[in-house]
Amino acid sequence: MRLKSAIWISAYLRRLSMEGIPVAIVRRGAEEAGAIFIRINRLDGTSDVYGPAPQTSFDDERPVERQWIRATGTGPVTDEKAEEFLSRQFGFDPDLWVVEVEERHGRHLLEQVVE
Repeated sequence: MRLKSAIWISAYLRRLSMEGIPVAIVRRGAEEAGAIFIRINRLDGTSDVYGPAPQTSFDDERPVERQWIRATGTGPVTDEKAEEFLSRQFGFDPDLWVVEVEERHGRHLLEQVVE
């Protein structure tokens, strides 16, 4: 069984804070099962956006916990493109969460990133 979105985010914020990485909830979604997007603001006009991996990424060898993909492509995108992407996602799913991490080198501390 997957952790509720609000609980997962609370733990993620605590983990980043313990590492001294600034983080904030930009959009609060559904407490129980809202999709979560993580925006890594590199503080240079670019960002990475991570989102939920598609269901096809889950198999017997992978855990049922949250898995992530780089939702905006293989490298950082402009902050404007990151905002546009997140706005489109909100249009599809108004229950989603957006967490913004400020990390110049792109560290995100997400454990299950699917390449």
